[in-house]
Parts: sequence; structure tokens; C-alpha cells
Amino acid sequence: MNRDDAKDAKASQNGARFNPAMPGVAADRVIRYHIAIRHGGIPLMEILRMIRSLTTLISLLTLTLACAPAPPPPDALDNGLLLALAVLEKDANGRPVPQPAQLGILTDTGVGWSYTPVSDPESNVFHKAMVYEPRPGEAGILTAGGTGASLKLLRNGAEPEILWQADFGGKHSRMRDVEIADIFGDGTQALADATHDQGVVAVVTPTADGWEAVEIDSEPNTFVHEIEVGDLDGDGVVEIYATPSLPNKLDGTPQPGWVVRYVPATGEGRVEVADLEDRHAKEILVDDVDGDGTDELYVAIEAVAGGRVEIRRYDADTDPAEGALVASLEDKLCRFLTSGDVDGDGNKEMVAAAHKSGLWLLEPGQDPSAPWAITSIDRNSGGFEHAAILTDLDDDGIDELYVANDNAGEVNRYVWRDGSPVKENLYTHPEGLSGFTWNIMPVPVELIPAG
Repeated sequence: MNRDDAKDAKASQNGARFNPAMPGVAADRVIRYHIAIRHGGIPLMEILRMIRSLTTLISLLTLTLACAPAPPPPDALDNGLLLALAVLEKDANGRPVPQPAQLGILTDTGVGWSYTPVSDPESNVFHKAMVYEPRPGEAGILTAGGTGASLKLLRNGAEPEILWQADFGGKHSRMRDVEIADIFGDGTQALADATHDQGVVAVVTPTADGWEAVEIDSEPNTFVHEIEVGDLDGDGVVEIYATPSLPNKLDGTPQPGWVVRYVPATGEGRVEVADLEDRHAKEILVDDVDGDGTDELYVAIEAVAGGRVEIRRYDADTDPAEGALVASLEDKLCRFLTSGDVDGDGNKEMVAAAHKSGLWLLEPGQDPSAPWAITSIDRNSGGFEHAAILTDLDDDGIDELYVANDNAGEVNRYVWRDGSPVKENLYTHPEGLSGFTWNIMPVPVELIPAG
């Protein structure tokens, strides 16, 4: 036995009987293995005992790992999405037949997204659904329905409350768009409402014992497509902007339209702020995109045959015939403009969701009235409406882009990483989408109706 072997044997004699590295294998036996290996051989029985001991150890480790709790799923988001839908089914002759209005609710489960439909048989389309709190503690989901035309408030566990229901006397009665603002400057959150097809623009206000609807404008045979609220002149008084036009045409021929303003708090009636000549707009945006502290009006002017979509900017003092062209898209339709901060730099960008050419990121430069930088986000996303919104569902201080890509029957999210958008599919309609997604808005999960 050499000097090292003698040291090992002495350790065994001093009572080192247990080897923590190999439970169930005595330390003196391990020393014998060690000595035997050095001298070129191990007895067969000792090898077998060693194998049994190692097998026991492996079994114990396997059992321990199997019994360990699985890691918890990622935390689900506290906010979901509301999809306002028109759903169509074909009759025996293959013609599309409108179905009850559908509200699609998307919620994050932590391991995926869940879709829950809510229907209203009294309407055949929801043009918009959004969170509305008319009085403290009375928050719910506001829906704008068409044919029949109604504004309703859905609260968990209660029957929908009808805020306003109307028949405007034309071929169609539809609540086409609605926005929320302190319209009269008294702290009350009122509704500005655009309708079809008699050009009615209305303000709906919560009162002590119900609701009051006041029609501030009307025009026969007129569609009001969009409503926005803001303050272009910076006087602290809310202005309402609307986009009336002659009835819809789908053949690319001229459909004259305008953008008009109302200021109910001061009694100001209809004032034309954008003359679109033989064209019209189905989408406008009022926001302080350039960050100068004052809102601007952006108008997506639809093309006529052979033309392009134009996005023009109007300030409080802009001549109605001289809106500044900030972007032009190779498309006929653009029904959604949305603004937010996609990269967390503190500056807002705008996203334009066009019909066929896809999603576009628009960024103002030093002169926000000069043409903006335009970058393609996704050319494979599209739809007749192509509903989109920039919003911060994950509360990280940076906006994500949520889009209803009706062409593919899916809802997608885009998050900017290292300056580029990264796409994630949240939901795909199992049999495709037969119909339209008219709008998409955020919602806190606590306001979502149970069941």
C-alpha cells in the first residue's frame, strides 16, 4: 500500500462511515473501491454492490424531480380587448344574411388568449364597444348598435341599460361611432354620437334620474361615419368633429364629404373645417401627436378611381381647403388611424391601417406639417375596416399595436423590439371570419361580464 492508500485507509478507521455523495454506500467500501482501482482491479461482488447503490440514488433523484411542483404559469394581463363585430351567414341562395350583433371579448389566460362572444339580437352590428363610467362606480361596457340603433351599457350581473334608442326615419338607423368627453366642462362624462342615415349628430348626457339625448345636427340622406373629440384651439373647451358624406358608394366614384365641428358648451353649431370636394373621410383622429401641447386633426381621405389615400393635418387656423399632406398611401381605403408611443422614447407615432396595402407607421419630423416618415409594419394584414389600436395592455409604459386582420380571420399584436415590430397571433377565428371587425378597444378584466 502506498502513502495515498494509507491515508485513505486511516480515514476509514477514524469513523468516516457515511459518504454523502453516495447515500447507502459506506465510506470504507468506497475507499476499498478506490484502492482496488489503483491496483488494477475491483472484485465482482463489490462492483455489483456499487451498481445497486448507484441505482438506488438515481431512483431517489428521479422521484424527487417528479414530485417537484411545476413552475407557475405567467401572470395573465389585467386588461383584455373588445371586438365590435358584424357577423354574416349565407342563406340558401348564397347571399350574406346579417346575424345578431356580436361583441367578441379577448382575455389573456397567462398561457394563451380566450375568446368569448356576447350577442345582442336587437341589433345586427356593433360598430363600437368601449369602457364608459358615466358616474363614479358605475363603469361598464358601452355598445353602439346598428339596425336597430341603440346605445347600451353592459354591467356585470345586470341587464343591459339602454342609454338611447332611436329610429331616424330613413332606410337605416345606426349608431355609427361614439366618443366620451367632458363636453360641457361640468365634470360629466357625456357621449358624442354619430349616426346613419339622416345625418344626426347627438350628445347623450347622464342625468340625475336617467339619460338625456340632444340631436345637435341632422341632414337627410347623410351618413356620419366618424366622431372625434378634442381641443384644437387650446381654450380648454371640448370640440366635436364629425365626418358626414353622401350615402356610401363602393364603385370608386365620387362620394362628396366634409369634416365639421361643433362646440356644444358655447352653443356653436356646424362649422366646416375640411372641404374634401368629391372625396370623403371615414376616419379622423384628434390628438396631440407632435407633442406641442395642442391637439391636431388628421383626416384619412379616401381615394376615387385611380387615386391614393391621403392623410391631411388641420390645425385650429387651417383653411378648410388647405390641409397639410403628411402621408399618402397606395390604397383606396384607410379606416383606422391610431396614435401612441411604440418605442418608449416619449414621442408619439401614428399607425394607419389601410384596406389592402397593410399597416403603416407614420412619424412626424422637425416640421410636423411637412410629409412624415412612413415605414411598413406588415403588408400582409388587411381588411375592409382593418380595426387597429395602440394601447398599453401590459402596463409597461409602452404601447402595443392590436389589429383585427379580417382577411385572415385573426387578431394580432405587434411589439417593437430593437426598433422593429414583432408580430404575435393572439386569436384566429376557427372557421375564418364571415363579417367585419368594426372596432377594437381595451377593457379591464374586472368589467367583463361573467359567463
